[in-house]
Amino acid sequence: MRKKIWIFWCLVFVECYLAMAREIVVQEKEETAIPVQTFSPPEGNTTFIDGTTWCVALAGVSQTDLKNALDWACGLGMTDCTSIKVGGPCYEPDTLLSHASFAFNTYYQANGNSDIACNFGGTATITKNNPSHGKCVYSTSGSVGSSAPPSLRKHNQSFVWWKLATLIMLSYFGCKSMVNE
Repeated sequence: MRKKIWIFWCLVFVECYLAMAREIVVQEKEETAIPVQTFSPPEGNTTFIDGTTWCVALAGVSQTDLKNALDWACGLGMTDCTSIKVGGPCYEPDTLLSHASFAFNTYYQANGNSDIACNFGGTATITKNNPSHGKCVYSTSGSVGSSAPPSLRKHNQSFVWWKLATLIMLSYFGCKSMVNE
């Protein structure tokens, strides 16, 4: 009986390890799946030269390009886009330009306020004019963390390991109580 339990736990451990490895491979594929075209030099942080800046979508660019950039920002860019969903404080005006501006700025503020963080394939630009309106408040460098939001996968991986550790402890004490009986 004890041998079967240990075989079972070895299989659980291998499964957890393989699940973690699969997530790492998927994450690497996601990071390389969509190349981000840049038109500005990667150096240069204009935020602190002349005060606060925001990143907004450019009017007049292709709607397709703007939609693709918005999808990237809210997807692989890991920007919190809940404010531009129906009922959110920045849903109105319900335009692609407005929603993209909010998402681009959130990404820009969370990623160091550099020129490169406000490019989005040439669909965005930096402005000194605060685009906030009504209840929709655009973040600034002081109101957002200095790095991108952490991937949920990292939390899932630690959860898998905690779950595994708990199961091992339960089985150890369960086996110990069976031996003592």
